[in-house]
Amino acid sequence: MLDTLRTLSEQVSSARSLDEALRVIVHEVRRVMKAEACSVYLLDPHSDELVLMATEGLHPEAVGRVRLRSDEGLVGLVCSRAEPVNVDDAPHHRAYKHIPGIGEEAYHAFLGAPIIHQGKTLGALVVQQSRRRRFLEDEETLLITLATQLAGAIAHAEAVTGFDNLTTPQRSDRPLQGISGAPGIALGTAVVLNPSRSLSSVPDRDSDDPEHEIQRFLQALERVRGDIDRLEQRLGDELPQADRALFEAYRLMLTSDSIRGKTIERIRRGQWAPAALRDTIEEHSRTFRLMDDPYLRERVDDIRDLGRRLLARLEETPGQARPFPDNGIVVSDSLSPTSLIDLPLERVRALVSRQGSGSSHAAILARSLGIPAVMGLTDLPLEKLEGRLLVVDGYQGRVFIAPSAPLVEEFRRLSEEERELQADLEHLRDLPAVTRDGHRIALYANAGLFSELDPIRGNGAEGIGLYRTEFPFMIRDRFPGEDEQTRLYRRILESCAPGPVTLRTLDIGGDKSLPYFPIQEENPFLGWRGIRISLDHPEIFLTQIRAMLRANAGLGNLHILLPMVTTATEVDQAQHLIARAHRELTEESDVPLPLPRLGVMIEVPSAVACAEALARRVDFLSIGTNDLVQYLLAVDRNNHRVAKLYDALHPAVIDALARVVHAAARHRKPVTVCGEMASDPAAALLLLGLGLDGLSVNAVNIPRIKWLIRNTERHRAQQLADQARTLEEARQVRRLLQSEIEAMGLGGLIRAGK
Repeated sequence: MLDTLRTLSEQVSSARSLDEALRVIVHEVRRVMKAEACSVYLLDPHSDELVLMATEGLHPEAVGRVRLRSDEGLVGLVCSRAEPVNVDDAPHHRAYKHIPGIGEEAYHAFLGAPIIHQGKTLGALVVQQSRRRRFLEDEETLLITLATQLAGAIAHAEAVTGFDNLTTPQRSDRPLQGISGAPGIALGTAVVLNPSRSLSSVPDRDSDDPEHEIQRFLQALERVRGDIDRLEQRLGDELPQADRALFEAYRLMLTSDSIRGKTIERIRRGQWAPAALRDTIEEHSRTFRLMDDPYLRERVDDIRDLGRRLLARLEETPGQARPFPDNGIVVSDSLSPTSLIDLPLERVRALVSRQGSGSSHAAILARSLGIPAVMGLTDLPLEKLEGRLLVVDGYQGRVFIAPSAPLVEEFRRLSEEERELQADLEHLRDLPAVTRDGHRIALYANAGLFSELDPIRGNGAEGIGLYRTEFPFMIRDRFPGEDEQTRLYRRILESCAPGPVTLRTLDIGGDKSLPYFPIQEENPFLGWRGIRISLDHPEIFLTQIRAMLRANAGLGNLHILLPMVTTATEVDQAQHLIARAHRELTEESDVPLPLPRLGVMIEVPSAVACAEALARRVDFLSIGTNDLVQYLLAVDRNNHRVAKLYDALHPAVIDALARVVHAAARHRKPVTVCGEMASDPAAALLLLGLGLDGLSVNAVNIPRIKWLIRNTERHRAQQLADQARTLEEARQVRRLLQSEIEAMGLGGLIRAGK
């Protein structure tokens, strides 16, 4: 069963069109279920009708012609209930809808299962038989399993087909909906990043040098042939003769005209090698899939395995260097900070990713760089996007593919308004973040790269509220030494002096690892990370603290922040080590070294509960909302399947923030927010009302948050916070805050345009 599911899902996922995918489904499901008829109905979102899209058993001419209301007939019953319907005599069921001329009269037994993807009903998978009987429970669960497993592949095939047939403005102006990763809008040309890894995800791309691509392909053939020879030699006599014949079959396929010749032919017609290989393997697979001989049908897996091996070897051979457009929109299956290292960021207009969420590290980096981003577009047809014109709406998490001329013109107008608004805010740079009724908020910047230091100064931050020191560790092949770290930290401290700079101690673990210090854990987010590693490795922690203290000599603007603290004992242990490092340095040098202010990050529920005990021990508290929201809501912020549940305006988060502010106030300790929540204008308005003393935001957002603060009154923000604490849903809180921002005439903070 599992092999059948895997093979079927792979066949559907690799289909080049929706029609092909559905033909595969009805053929294979009919065979597996031993049914006389199998059909797929999909919901047309424009008409809200269920359309017969593919069938084996009904009349072929009925495809595309049969349309039912979404609640009509037994198929409509399946979709409206979103559960299976199992009927022994369909024509006599109250919900039965007779459609003449499609050949359904011959069937009595009916079993339908809903096709549901990410909570949305796409349609129904139906099998039928002529004799009157109720399908067995095992048959019902099998169809449910098939529908569940195929839902994602159908959704992807539907998306691919939709963008293969962009013939009307209405079609092209229907966006793909994802999750906002970073605000802003952009128009540009799609550049598919890291496209391969699987045949189905190889994008279409033309080649200007067919001979070079042919040589790449031939080299890949030779390398795979060598791989097969070495594998056969290694296994030696361990395999029986019948199984060893597989190696010879692979060699024959490598030299056959059906793979070698047809791939070269496609390259000569202008395709780059990976896409030519992809299409050849798919053509070959389809031929074998349709064969009557079961043994030959099973060879499809061998063909596709060979294709994957060839693709892997192709990736090792340098291809043509492709120019990066001036208005490039980077599109990828997944994005990480390291995947952006080699990109000309000055020419990147937006980031788009199938995976990730608004709080993933790629999204955080995009916000730091001021690049609009949309994440979690699970049905993004990567292989169809290279070179396409895209419009990215980072405010609402939307991407328009090949948009119409009127839509392009509208977004160009909005983009120009955004530039005008940004220019209008430049006069705020040297002004304080003071509310209209005279309350001052400290406004700092988050940073982790040297490239962010200039924007921090240029945008009028009062200092750095969070500097992520792990980035210098991540880009090296060893731990940086004390002198090296001292030079790094000195440069950062000097860049903002006399303004404060908060250096967070090494925060690795979870989804941040060092190549030379690997951490293998089943559940890394609940494992060895942050202060836990520092305390278990005092030699690493002491080296970093000594470097920070030395860098602070003569400046006195250093603040130290401890990450991932869960108990007061951890703070006591860290303070002991900091005091030891300070004492040792004082004894070694005649230069007086001030003892810096020490703070704790509040980013786990236990730290919220222990906030008073922590506030008694340190000089300030800094709330890291990125992880706090994740842990409070039990939502992995890097998992696109649950990304919509991750919301910093959840009532539980608001209650936790209020508790921390109250605890800090009782001990007269300042409390700031250094998470991404502070960069969200709606959330910043709430934080102001809750009584936060400071906000640390991405440098590019400082003018916008300052504009918000200077145009509101603290007592009004307090009223909004009190009202927000009575609401039960995050969306209600967001609606309340965004309505207030619009009423203030600051709508350009939360949407495109002014």
